[in-house]
Amino acid sequence: MRTPFLVLALLLARPALAVPATAPAAKLPDAGALRRLEAQYAPVDLVVDVSRLPAGERRALTLLVEASRVVDGLFLRQQWAGAEGMLLGLLDDASPLGQARLAFFLRNKGPWDRLDHDQVFVPGAPPKPEAGTFYPPGATREEISAWMATLPEKERAAAGGFYTVVRRTPAGLAAVPYSVEYQSELALAASLLRQAAAATAEPTLKRFLEARAASLLSDDYYDSDVAWMELDAAVEPTFGPYETYEDGWFNAKASFESFVTVRDDAETRKVARLSGELQDIEDHLPMDPALRNPKLGALAPIRVVNEILAAGDGRRGVTTAAFNLPNDERILREKGAKRVMLKNVQEAKFQKVLLPISRVAVTPADGRRVSFDAFFTHILMHEMVHGLGPHGLERPTGHTTVREQLGSSYPAIEEAKADVVGLFALHRLVDRGVLPKELERTMYATFLASSFRSIRFGVNEAHGRGVALQLNWFLDEGGVVVGKDGRFSVVDGKIRAAVESLSRELLSLQARGDAAGAEALLDRMAVIRPPVARVLERLRAIPVDIAPRFVTAEKLTAR
Repeated sequence: MRTPFLVLALLLARPALAVPATAPAAKLPDAGALRRLEAQYAPVDLVVDVSRLPAGERRALTLLVEASRVVDGLFLRQQWAGAEGMLLGLLDDASPLGQARLAFFLRNKGPWDRLDHDQVFVPGAPPKPEAGTFYPPGATREEISAWMATLPEKERAAAGGFYTVVRRTPAGLAAVPYSVEYQSELALAASLLRQAAAATAEPTLKRFLEARAASLLSDDYYDSDVAWMELDAAVEPTFGPYETYEDGWFNAKASFESFVTVRDDAETRKVARLSGELQDIEDHLPMDPALRNPKLGALAPIRVVNEILAAGDGRRGVTTAAFNLPNDERILREKGAKRVMLKNVQEAKFQKVLLPISRVAVTPADGRRVSFDAFFTHILMHEMVHGLGPHGLERPTGHTTVREQLGSSYPAIEEAKADVVGLFALHRLVDRGVLPKELERTMYATFLASSFRSIRFGVNEAHGRGVALQLNWFLDEGGVVVGKDGRFSVVDGKIRAAVESLSRELLSLQARGDAAGAEALLDRMAVIRPPVARVLERLRAIPVDIAPRFVTAEKLTAR
């Protein structure tokens, strides 16, 4: 068995950590059960042709893959202090049970099943820490909130920012920059990025890699985020701390991730024209016109790419199909956001998961409407819509953000907004002739079938929770109905109004920064109702997601 990337990361970057003692676990899955859990993910070989790239670009790709191994280890460290030691212990267990635990640990990036409410499957593991390792052991959310409230504005911004952890010191609580907390790993990653920059002759790629290496050591990501937005190269890497899902307390601390990809030039040209439509969509969002952004950031690049490797937060549990970054409000306000579509990943999900689901979950008539073009285009619009709507908010106490105001409810509300406002935006683009009329016939049925795909990720996960909210709203509004055979279908005459009413509800919650209202909506609507549960039961034999095998990445780094 080839040594997994994540294990190599630990051997390269850090000494093994001891596994903290925990209470004995309840009954855990045996080897057979773990193999059945692993079978929820359909194996897919990701093979990308890099033969036409110049030798320097191929060398840069190899170095980016090596740097991504460091990111894998970093992400593990951000979740639980005992995770690294537990992984190395599993590597030493050659029994069938030990190997099954190792495989599922690598899939989930930890000893918790992300598809089953983070159930523990390795003895000695605690419940998944709600706030990762971003805050001191033994601290409470209330303690951290009270401490932050005492800080001057600048210090409070740093303590609650993306790129610090909070630690106890002899003088009390203190914010520690990532560049200090993760010094050894980031020094190694920065060195590899600088080597990749030296290997490539492409100027925008060289600029991004050099700038990002500097950011890892300074915690100032502004210049390298701008360089990433302006990147225009065949090799398209994403590398750094971005998403905040693992911080379950404040949704504030960024986890490390990496995507090593190669641009699909033909597909990128086809979708690039949609960036010019964002201002029109913003100008017609179903919300108070006074709250719309009259001037979006000037840059809104869209890249269609094929994935060679994903690491860290980009490769845990369910495989990422697209992303919209950066999350820094300054960049969003000044430059906009960049949308990256992982085409080979999306194709694999459509073939291995969505088509089989559609044959079970929706009526045959709607099943015939399910198309890859609608699946791909809605994912694209989902990512584009993340950059629209309310983001910054003004309060008597000063400027704040929707993310900060909604706190732990923000991820699910934002994912639901991106989905449903994405449907609203697609219909507007069809009405205006920007997208073909055929999309109106396929997009709702495709989204309905895909809803069951997303709910299977679990309603403890932001995407699954957001989709459960949407599906229940559409049922209540009559835009979706359940037939006598238990299959779901779209009501063509009502679905558009249901999409618009939910879009208005979510955008209004965000514009008000209404955390209580957001949580109440999720508590009421982000649940699995009996008709949905019955369909999910019938889907048990269908894979939940894909299990990418990074064939090209392995070849690039083969010694």
